[in-house]
Parts: sequence; C-alpha cells; structure tokens
Amino acid sequence: MPSVDIHSIAPLDEAAQRSVTDVCANTGLLLLQHGAESALVESVSRRLGLALGVETIEVALMANGITLTTIMGGRGVTTVRRNQDRGIHMHMVTEVQRIMLLAEEKKIDLDGVSAGLKSITHAPYKRWQVSVMIGLSCACFARLNLLAHGEPMDWGTCGLTFVASAVAMQVRHYLAHLHFNPLVNFAVAAFVATSIAAQGTIHHLVANPKLTMSACVLLFVPGFPLINAISDMVKGYINTGISRGTYAVLLLFASCVGIILAMTVWNAWNWL
Repeated sequence: MPSVDIHSIAPLDEAAQRSVTDVCANTGLLLLQHGAESALVESVSRRLGLALGVETIEVALMANGITLTTIMGGRGVTTVRRNQDRGIHMHMVTEVQRIMLLAEEKKIDLDGVSAGLKSITHAPYKRWQVSVMIGLSCACFARLNLLAHGEPMDWGTCGLTFVASAVAMQVRHYLAHLHFNPLVNFAVAAFVATSIAAQGTIHHLVANPKLTMSACVLLFVPGFPLINAISDMVKGYINTGISRGTYAVLLLFASCVGIILAMTVWNAWNWL
C-alpha cells in the first residue's frame, strides 16, 4: 500500500463522506464475517472513520448485518451491509486492524485504505495442510489421554484418530467450498469422522476404540463462536451474543446428529 503524508484533514464533502461511510461499513463487515467479536468490530470501524475525517460515527451490529452512520457538519450518511459468515480467520482480522492503525498514523488516506482492504488475501495455507494439522491435534489429544491414564503409547489409536479427523476436515473444506449450509457441513463431516473411527471398533483394529471415537470429533467443537458469544454478552452486545451462542449450539447439535447417525449405520454402539 502506498504511504502518504497527511498533516491535516480537510472537511469532507458529501461524496467523500459517502466513500468513507462505505469503507468503514465494509471494514466492519469484513471483521464480522471472519469471527471478530462485536466490540472489536465497532471499535475498528469507529476509529477508522474518525481517522479518515468524519466528526462522528455510529455503528449498530446485528447477527446478520451491520448499520453504520457517519456525521459531518450536521450531514448524516447511513449504510447497511448484510453479513454472510465466511468462517473464523484471524489473519483477515489482524490485517484489517493493521490498515486501521496505518490510517490513524496518517500513513495512508482513503484510497490507501480501500486498496489495502482489497489486497487482503487469506493466509497461504492449503486445505491439505490444515487437514494434516487438525489430524495431528486430535491424535495428540488421544496421546495425552493415554498418558493421563498411565497407558503405553498406542500407535494404532493415534493413527486411526489422525486419519478420521484429517479426512473429516477435508470433507468440511470441500463442502464449505461448495457453499453448503454449515449445519449440513458439520453433520456430514461428523458422520465421516465417526464412520472411519467406527471401523476400529467393528474390526478390532485398535486397543482403545472409545478414545478414537471421542478424539476424532474434537474438531467439531465450536469453541471460538462460544467464546465470542460470552464475550459479546459480557460487553453489552446481548443480541449478537445470543445469536452467536445459539448458532454454536446448532453446530453442536448438527455434529451430534452426524455422530449418532454414523454409529447407527455401522452399529458401533458397543464402544460406549
């Protein structure tokens, strides 16, 4: 992004104010879409607007949208943006915050902010890399559980856990790429993970099938949405907090449906 030296900010005309309003709304929407908490969305949007020259900026957040108003010389401009969830992505959130800080330091102007927002790309992690790391994390949990119970290393249990969770993560990525509803995504991926892990119980492939069946579905725990929901409610954003909490519960319910369906199909209830 080009660096500019801005020593003073001239009063904005109506066209410039509308441009600032649009940029601030798009900034808040980008944060909301990628999992930022409501307090951060409002703070960054407001600070960016003030840095770009408006006198007052008001932000109202909803579960499925953002309303933003800028005021300059008694003239108000309001815009509304509809929110579509794009998944948790802290790289995007961090980059948006960096752009806002550059604007506050007067190193970039409105055009620089717009160019910066358009230039933000997802972190260069490929799907298979994410799937491998998710598989390793679930396998490590299985290993820690073995250690906690004083049991020796069981490569079969950890290996099957790795395969089940990694494949399930690949399925999640694929369905998300096809724009399936997240609830359907979680249910299908949980079915796949449990189906793979159930083979260890059916064919006696591992010594700890109970551990495999439980560890391979840890990737479906919506920890971030739950944390954001509590954070929003504690900080006074009751509506968005309740919405996010309800959504997290629905994701858990969808995952449970997939798990139960897989155990029913494969008749793998004996591990309980």
